[in-house]
Amino acid sequence: MTYTQLLRGACALAAIALAAASAQAQIKIGVVLSTTGPAASLGIPEQKTVELFPKEIGGEKVQYIILDDASDPTGAVKVTKKLIIEDGVHAIIGASTTPSSLAMRDSLADAGVPQISVAAGRSIVFPMDDKRRWVFNTAPSTALMASAIATHMKANGVKKAAYIGFDDAFGEDWAVNFAESAKAAGIELVASERYSRAATSVTGQTLHIKAANPDAVMIGASGTAAALPERSFNQIGYKGKLYQSGGVANPDFIRICGADCNGTIVAAAPGLVAQQLPETASFKAAAMRYANTYEGAYGPKTLTQFSANAWDSGVLLEQAIPVALKSAKPADRKAFSAALRDALEGLKNVPAAGGVYTMTPTEHNGLDEQGVVLVEIVNGDWKLLK
Repeated sequence: MTYTQLLRGACALAAIALAAASAQAQIKIGVVLSTTGPAASLGIPEQKTVELFPKEIGGEKVQYIILDDASDPTGAVKVTKKLIIEDGVHAIIGASTTPSSLAMRDSLADAGVPQISVAAGRSIVFPMDDKRRWVFNTAPSTALMASAIATHMKANGVKKAAYIGFDDAFGEDWAVNFAESAKAAGIELVASERYSRAATSVTGQTLHIKAANPDAVMIGASGTAAALPERSFNQIGYKGKLYQSGGVANPDFIRICGADCNGTIVAAAPGLVAQQLPETASFKAAAMRYANTYEGAYGPKTLTQFSANAWDSGVLLEQAIPVALKSAKPADRKAFSAALRDALEGLKNVPAAGGVYTMTPTEHNGLDEQGVVLVEIVNGDWKLLK
């Protein structure tokens, strides 16, 4: 082998080593979303949002590795382990749903990798323990949304209410929090029903609720599957007021539910109606940054609760990564992930699409009452209730 060939070989090896070192040094963010399956109407706008995230933060390149959990908690655990073991991610955004977010928690905590869930279940981050100290979430919690709904019910003369929701962790989280909020508001809960995300009929459950004669019904469901009880209540002639969680706050739900949803009141993240927020809202500018960026990319009337929640996960990372870089470098995965967790927990007064986030060692959602608005579905659009 000639000297020239040796030199070329050495240069090639050096280039490969440099490229490998560069890849290792960049910040890797795993993203676990439901882009197929029953929760796809949540995961697809979330994926579209992540695609708008900055590719460089704090002077470091950021790679986002997006994987689909197929709306299945088992699938969420599988792709989470892949992201940790094979891809060496520093943090994970996800999942889209409460059941998948809960299923991922142990693997992430055991690996020392922080999780920013975009789901709303209060049980994702509460009560704080050794596992949940690695978990944060950006959606307004079920507790915040349930309280806002119960307050509105009381103000509008509701004395008796009923509940129907999914027969999974999301539905149970809503059942518990709505029951607590209703009780605090002096509202009697006269019926409580469940149904599967894959159900094709809930006539038996809605008839049972109608027989209990509630003034209003809270539906604890998400995505297009939440339209099923709405249709059923209309078919059986129920005349009371219907309420939904932010889990329905997207155009797909309105399209599927159609006229059956007119007049439904939804508790949602403020970013859904960013343009309608009062100018006095302390986070209006931040919410409009989200709205203008997302609609600029995907067109008018494309905002959703889920894209807003995903956007805010990016905002939190934008704030936390520069802080983490002061004490650790991405090449040391374990140290940087721990530093990023600490930086997320230390965030204070961060304005975003969903409100203002202030994290503490015991509070990893960080939103207060500003983080929930009530909107009414009026002729296929969202109308902010003042």
